[in-house]
Amino acid sequence: MLVGGFDVLNLLRIGIDIALVWYILYKLIMLIRGTKAIQLLKGIAVVFIVRLLSSIFNLQTIEWITNEAISWGLIVIIILFQPELRRALEQLGRGNIFSRSSKSEEEILDQMIESIIQSCNYMAKRRIGALITIERETGVGEYAETGISINGKLTHQLLTNIFTPNTPLHDGAVIIKGDEIAAAACYLPLSESPFISKELGTRHRAAMGISEVTDALTIVVSEETGNISCTKNGELHRELNQESLRKFLGENLSLNIRTPESKTWNWRGKNNG
Repeated sequence: MLVGGFDVLNLLRIGIDIALVWYILYKLIMLIRGTKAIQLLKGIAVVFIVRLLSSIFNLQTIEWITNEAISWGLIVIIILFQPELRRALEQLGRGNIFSRSSKSEEEILDQMIESIIQSCNYMAKRRIGALITIERETGVGEYAETGISINGKLTHQLLTNIFTPNTPLHDGAVIIKGDEIAAAACYLPLSESPFISKELGTRHRAAMGISEVTDALTIVVSEETGNISCTKNGELHRELNQESLRKFLGENLSLNIRTPESKTWNWRGKNNG
């Protein structure tokens, strides 16, 4: 159908095509956001920039190297992005990759914070040691892989039970991703900072260590004193009570609108200072 010399149906078809492509790209970006895949994508972008510059300035050796890297790039991407690709295909097969949440992000966030606070208070009163890391922008998948996979809904009962003494999973860190406990009995990197008080033990050093290499929040319940501490960006906040812990988590955690069914959550820090 021609209107004013333009094929309206063809223009409409092109518009729909472009809109669908952008929507799919947006969903894929949201899927890998908060994982190490996003860092790898930045590395790929650097390779293409180097390739362009080497062509402009006639740097033949670098141009040849980048050409080879790009030629084999598809295979490398499949290998490096295997977990993300597998998760995307699984969600596509379940038909929930584009689904929406029945709960608001504020309700989900409030429930998660309350679950963490209830568990920490329970353990603090009974001097049960705990180490809880909450993923935000930077992926902590490599640390979750050092422990035992849980992938269970975050509740204060499950979180408390994991740290109960003399149980198989109590020794190590719990890693929380979105509304799930991703793994337990995980190993975290220990901080080498000489400024950490000598009275603090391995849990506090591990909490400081993970906060120095990622933007994750980590909560420590001391087995000796029952005190609750939090680490963020290499800083240690000690002796938090219930209200100060709630305030700390509320100020530093928020949810992008992601569906609980998709299991592709992303945490963002409101205050990174």
